[in-house]
Amino acid sequence: MNAVLRILAWTLAVALVALPIVALLNGWVASERWPLRTLRVQGALRNVDEQQLRATVLPFAQRGFFAVPLEQAQEAVARLPWVERAEVRKHWPDVIEVRVVEHRPFARWGNDQLLSEHGRLFPVKGIRVPAKLPTLGGPATRVQDVVALYNESRALFASTGRDVRALHLDARGSWSLVLSDGAEVIVGRSDARPRLGRFARLLPQLTAQPQRVLRRADLRYTNGFALQWADVPPQTAAAGTTSQGNT
Repeated sequence: MNAVLRILAWTLAVALVALPIVALLNGWVASERWPLRTLRVQGALRNVDEQQLRATVLPFAQRGFFAVPLEQAQEAVARLPWVERAEVRKHWPDVIEVRVVEHRPFARWGNDQLLSEHGRLFPVKGIRVPAKLPTLGGPATRVQDVVALYNESRALFASTGRDVRALHLDARGSWSLVLSDGAEVIVGRSDARPRLGRFARLLPQLTAQPQRVLRRADLRYTNGFALQWADVPPQTAAAGTTSQGNT
């Protein structure tokens, strides 16, 4: 009987010591004694809404220094628009620090996502999309391939005075792109780089006549291209000819 009483006494003693600690760490008691009064934001916020950031962190900070759930707060901040990476820390006696790294958009990806400069896809929702971003698209597992061909295509067409406005890889593995003058280029599934290289070299000769504008080029032929043209209104063609003569 004495042994049982001793066990109960030790259990009660441990509970009396442990319960206040558990209560403190969970914010059940004394959160008002160690409140987190200062939010310190590290990192330049160009696109993340600071008011929204504060509103997101506040519910976690109200639980007090010892009870603030840093991992939950960090996950909540990471879900905000434009946030690529977030880190939440606390500093005695009353500071909660949030370090934010923003996405830097490289291109649109389809209709509802953006692609960051680090190759990460993030949703468009809640974001004011910057103007003049190129539009890329394809399976999420082929992001690196799409970006690589986009960069190579830009280099190929730079000498023609054109840029690549859009590039897409469909589910069947077929490539297509749109140039800055609106011309659509169908590349196909095989030998994309050699085909684009040949086409880019010949493009200045193909478009030398100001009376016609290239609308579509199909490169899926062994020995040539299939081209579709649009006629230029006479006044526009004449103006272009005069302009070239005065240059």
